[in-house]
Amino acid sequence: MKLTVVGCSGSFPSADSACSSYLVEADGYRLLLDMGNGALGELQRHCGLYDLDAIALSHLHSDHCIDMCAYFVARYYRHEGGRCPAIPVYGPKGTEERLTTAYGDTPSETAMSEVFDFRTLGSGMSFELGPFSVRTEKVAHPVEAYAFRLEHRESGRTLVYSGDTGPCGVLGEVARGADLFLCEASFTQGKEDIPELHLNGWEAGECAKGAGAGRLVLTHVPPWTDAQLNLRDAKASFDGPVELARPGAVYTV
Repeated sequence: MKLTVVGCSGSFPSADSACSSYLVEADGYRLLLDMGNGALGELQRHCGLYDLDAIALSHLHSDHCIDMCAYFVARYYRHEGGRCPAIPVYGPKGTEERLTTAYGDTPSETAMSEVFDFRTLGSGMSFELGPFSVRTEKVAHPVEAYAFRLEHRESGRTLVYSGDTGPCGVLGEVARGADLFLCEASFTQGKEDIPELHLNGWEAGECAKGAGAGRLVLTHVPPWTDAQLNLRDAKASFDGPVELARPGAVYTV
């Protein structure tokens, strides 16, 4: 299983990175987790525009989903070979309506669903996607938001993506024994403390430690945050390998 960081900036793109988007590949299957601001352009550095097999959106804040509007254009108005067949898109309830509203003037009320096969996520949900067994759990955030646990069925290796979340017990449960834990760390310890919104580096490390994760990769650090402080705090609370996500980084899980 291969993880490629397409974008890892939180809230809005930085000068160096698009917003949240992560490409997971195994056995020729390509799954994209989130497609935030700027992600569609960066994605094309790592795979063809029409080579994705499925997309999963952790939640409907724009820094995790807004480039789906641009991807709609690419799939709906494809110039060669006609309109693209519908690709599975997993997201919270109301995903189609949110993207249609964000786009602003689709050719019809159902145009989005002509190229996106929308499927609704739920807490404690399990399903199969290509070579992956996927589990979703609802996490603590102001809008409906999910963490994803991906297990490669043949190898048994696991990747967990936190999405956006504040501290919550269920995140530790879904990350239990993960080989790689891709965890948000938006806040700085001692600076921001807003319940059920985001984690800081220390909390991400604590969660990884409690879950017995093998490796921690911090992501979704906003441009105004000193990522090195968050990395320092995560290393202080988790004694396994810790690093900051960076655009273009590739991990073998």
